[in-house]
Amino acid sequence: MTWSAGPLLGFDTETTGVDVDSDRIVTAALVRRDAGGTTIRTWLIDPGVPIPEAAAQIHGISTEHAQEHGVAPAGALDEIAEEIAQAMRDGVPVVAYNAAFDLCLLDAELRRHRLPTVPDRLCCDPRPVIDPLVLDRAADRYRQGKRKLVDLCGYYEVTESGSLHSADVDVVATLDVLERIVGRFPHLADLDLDELHAYQVTAHRAWAEAFNAWRTERGLDGPGAAGHWPVREPVGTLW
Repeated sequence: MTWSAGPLLGFDTETTGVDVDSDRIVTAALVRRDAGGTTIRTWLIDPGVPIPEAAAQIHGISTEHAQEHGVAPAGALDEIAEEIAQAMRDGVPVVAYNAAFDLCLLDAELRRHRLPTVPDRLCCDPRPVIDPLVLDRAADRYRQGKRKLVDLCGYYEVTESGSLHSADVDVVATLDVLERIVGRFPHLADLDLDELHAYQVTAHRAWAEAFNAWRTERGLDGPGAAGHWPVREPVGTLW
């Protein structure tokens, strides 16, 4: 039996924006899938800052709603981080779509609230992590088209009962997409979790280097893609 049979712990966040060093988590979901089925745990957090209208239009959580119904960040962040760390201690892979975003943002939030990060709790880099975005790019690198979660749901014929951009729905969709990727590229399931993690580190770095070279050839400005996966040290002050 391979890792693809589970258990797996899916993770996703909805946020105030896309800057992993300065933006905040608004909702989060952890979804455990194993032979016994699927269990879901979610958090609604008052981020302590206004939620921009553009972000609220995506995930549907306004500043007022978060202030009225959300919990304080520190306790929720500590619970999320400890569940993730415990899964990794147990050898359960954490599955996240574009994992570098969610895990880096979580660690930045933990530092902001003077809480131990996931690497702090593990005394090492977080692993095993599985990122369907990284796997899809590596296994089907020449396929044309966008690769957002909604695009992969369409390509792999994954249909969810709720709307994407809700953290729990996104996690379930991510787990379903991963199952379809492994079904199409079964050699991925033959790797053990250490091999799979290392494969993704190398694959992401290769993709980032190629993407940045493409940007340079076209004279595009901006930082381009970061080569780190799945975590990095923060940039600047977090509070």
